[in-house]
Amino acid sequence: MAVEDRQERDVAFAASVQVNGVDPLAVGSLFHAPRQHPVTYAALDLGTNNCRLLIARPAQHGFRVVDAFSRIVRLGEGLAASGRLADAAMDRAVEALKICRSKMANRGVSRARLVTTEACRAATNGLDFVRRVTEEAELDLEIVDQRTEASLAVSGCAALADPAAEGVIVFDIGGGSTEIIWMGGRAESRDPAGRIREWASLPIGVVTVAERYGGVDVGRELFERMVDDCALALAPFAIKAAKARDAKHFHLLGTSGTVTTVAGIHLGLPRYDRRVVDGLWMQQADILTVIDQLVAMDYAQRAANACIGRERADLVLAGCAIFEAIRRAFPSERVRIADRGLREGILLRMMHEDRAWQRRRQL
Repeated sequence: MAVEDRQERDVAFAASVQVNGVDPLAVGSLFHAPRQHPVTYAALDLGTNNCRLLIARPAQHGFRVVDAFSRIVRLGEGLAASGRLADAAMDRAVEALKICRSKMANRGVSRARLVTTEACRAATNGLDFVRRVTEEAELDLEIVDQRTEASLAVSGCAALADPAAEGVIVFDIGGGSTEIIWMGGRAESRDPAGRIREWASLPIGVVTVAERYGGVDVGRELFERMVDDCALALAPFAIKAAKARDAKHFHLLGTSGTVTTVAGIHLGLPRYDRRVVDGLWMQQADILTVIDQLVAMDYAQRAANACIGRERADLVLAGCAIFEAIRRAFPSERVRIADRGLREGILLRMMHEDRAWQRRRQL
């Protein structure tokens, strides 16, 4: 199964995402509905490349996923050259959003936050597209700013940081931008948002880099040029966050299709499996081995790989170039892989605001 078609594994896993210091990898006792039916929440992330939805209910320490949807829509296709969202790209996104609306209605969602990111921020017709979504899909999209996007991504995956680490670089490689954050302090002592020391939204993503360099025929020389280009975009943040590398138990924490793909290939998965990828620790040598394998593959081989698929075969090396630039700027022997991020951050924020876990204890 390709990475882009993950809704089945999301629902099958139905993970309890843990917060408040509880082991994020332990499913624990799943929440069974009390006498009063719990509020059902939805979080939607329409990015430059993907449209993703999670529907969940509060669980003992986090939430339980009850439905999910993911589709590659390439909303930002051609945006870098034209400055506008293309008609065909908007059509694909609207159709995906209609499916999301149907799922939300079927699951009785009563509280939702639906966000869109870099593509709509950058496009001159971004607001026009949002209005079209309201009219045709009957959904109200919120164009979030870069700071909000970074903060939500951290909230969604910070539970995977090593509790002993006093410095962590968190990164989310998107389609049109890459959010990168320096978290200081220890995991058990600070709220994730309060631990942010520096952050940046870099104007590089898998779609923008692939469109600039091409993603079909990528050899070692071209790949290194891509890495160098990404390193230039990263350089101002790397200077500001240089002290992060000296922190005790420093490590990287990555969330995106790029890092989960690298993890799936490292594990030799015949079918992508979130249960074994989310929370995986990878060593530097393992990451280099996978990237070397990907650079050596031709387009057909990448498309045939179960953890990549045809729809991402032309994007995966662009993502690896961004990943490699981050690794070189912040050398670390270990990287933790997160198959969670913005949507999970949205859900946790809404449940926190509603005091959902406190209400559960009172029922």
